[in-house]
Amino acid sequence: MNKPKHIRNIVSIVIISFLFNNFSFSHSGKTNSEGCHNDKKNKTYHCHNKKNKDKNRLSGKLKIIDGDTIKINNELIRFSGIDAPETNYLGKKQLCYLNEVKIFCGKLSTEKLKEKIGNNSVSCEREKNKDRYGRTIAECFVNGESLSKFLVRNGYAFDYAIYSKKKYSEDEQYAKVNKLGLWNMKFEYPWQWRKKIRDKN
Repeated sequence: MNKPKHIRNIVSIVIISFLFNNFSFSHSGKTNSEGCHNDKKNKTYHCHNKKNKDKNRLSGKLKIIDGDTIKINNELIRFSGIDAPETNYLGKKQLCYLNEVKIFCGKLSTEKLKEKIGNNSVSCEREKNKDRYGRTIAECFVNGESLSKFLVRNGYAFDYAIYSKKKYSEDEQYAKVNKLGLWNMKFEYPWQWRKKIRDKN
């Protein structure tokens, strides 16, 4: 015996909803313009558009320059959306203070980045445009974890809100509340410190 039409419609709606919800949960996180996104459920970063993924992905011989800059295959890469203290800017090294003791906080951030990467390989997802210094802008990952997020959340870099659109603001707040890294010291935001150095020159 055939089911009444309204029952068949209800069954169809239930099935469609089930399939939609399962697809959404397994692919949580909005994709960016390149078809890539952070999968919140599995805590990974991946792309659905293989062509764009291959075109924009970087990996190879690594050299760490400072807390927010690396070089892969001689291509200089600036981490997108964050700012770390300077190791050398116009001949000056940025200082922070821990109980009145001077800390070269640019060097500290660099060392924490080196520790995090260790012997692991790093892959980066390029942005379309380079910065005004001609550097590649990218978000870089080790074992699927964003290095930008790691640095900000542990207090060794800051959310660069004018570029990040506050992407890492929650991570920065976490580090601030828990007094992690530089948040346990007296410091100047890197962009403010650079301006001060420029104004003196």
